[in-house]
Amino acid sequence: MDIGEGKIEDTGMGGGDSQGPAPGVTLTERAAARIAHLLTQEEYKGSMLRVAVFGGGCSGFQYSFSFDDTKNDDDIVIEKNGVTAVIDEVSMGLLAGSEIDYVEEMIGASFAIRNPNATSSCGCGNSFSLG
Repeated sequence: MDIGEGKIEDTGMGGGDSQGPAPGVTLTERAAARIAHLLTQEEYKGSMLRVAVFGGGCSGFQYSFSFDDTKNDDDIVIEKNGVTAVIDEVSMGLLAGSEIDYVEEMIGASFAIRNPNATSSCGCGNSFSLG
């Protein structure tokens, strides 16, 4: 179940703390609260937030956010406040040190990743490149 693309923020790291075997990626309180809220919807019950990086977009890579009820063997698990996010091993290599947040702005709301590995992002804010 795809829940859309996220917004990319290339600067700054917050103080969210993750639990589990992925200490290099954190979930903020806002992200955990939004995931918990979405999981109250019937179509997402029992699911985990899946975060992935795919080739594509204007700058080379783009983030994907979806709900999944299956944990794969290569998934890294992040838990916070009773919710679970999973990241595949390949994507984790591109997300090391990142913070997953949920931001609400006048133009909309979305999950956002603050990725210290991203050297630039395109004008649409949905793709990034590495140096």
